[in-house]
Amino acid sequence: MPVILTGVWRARSVRQTQPKDACPLNTPETAEPFLTARRARTSIVLLLCSLLLIATSEAQQQHIPATSKADRVLVLKHQHLLQLLRGGKVIREYKVALGGAPTGPKAQQGDRKTPEGIYVLDSRNPKSQFYKSLHISYPTPEQRTAARKRGVSPGGDVFVHGLPPHYRSVGAAHRLYDWTDGCIAVTDEEMDEIWLAVADGTPIEIRP
Repeated sequence: MPVILTGVWRARSVRQTQPKDACPLNTPETAEPFLTARRARTSIVLLLCSLLLIATSEAQQQHIPATSKADRVLVLKHQHLLQLLRGGKVIREYKVALGGAPTGPKAQQGDRKTPEGIYVLDSRNPKSQFYKSLHISYPTPEQRTAARKRGVSPGGDVFVHGLPPHYRSVGAAHRLYDWTDGCIAVTDEEMDEIWLAVADGTPIEIRP
């Protein structure tokens, strides 16, 4: 009999030591609010992600019109600048590298000078050996005539272009010296912007 009483007392002691306010989370009554709150948090996170994607997309769409409004290109050789203009106002500006003999206008093939004057960006090449390129309409008829009188070729194949493959790792440092044969060079990222900003037929003026 003492043994039985002792067992009963121990069983009662174990029950009495259980917390009175213990919450059995695995019951249907308590699991439902928990799951509802978790679903609400998940919905909020998804909503925030969607808003972020929309905002990013709108920002990208706003950027494209801004770069597509150039109606004129101006190159200032002495300052090594290429400017995109719209309505007479500069909307983009880039530092550039020029021909290896940048002083003075191009007069003949092989002189490594960048032309001076008013031309047109008349065509483009998306698979240029210099990443992408926009062709400058040098020489003009007058320049051809002047070269012919001197018995020389005026040259040609003058472009605004990006970097050749072996220069791409150099990036913006390519501007440290004038390295082209008469073209106007920018980085590939800058060329992407100019490519979008300038339509074929856009005038380009190159000043000393």
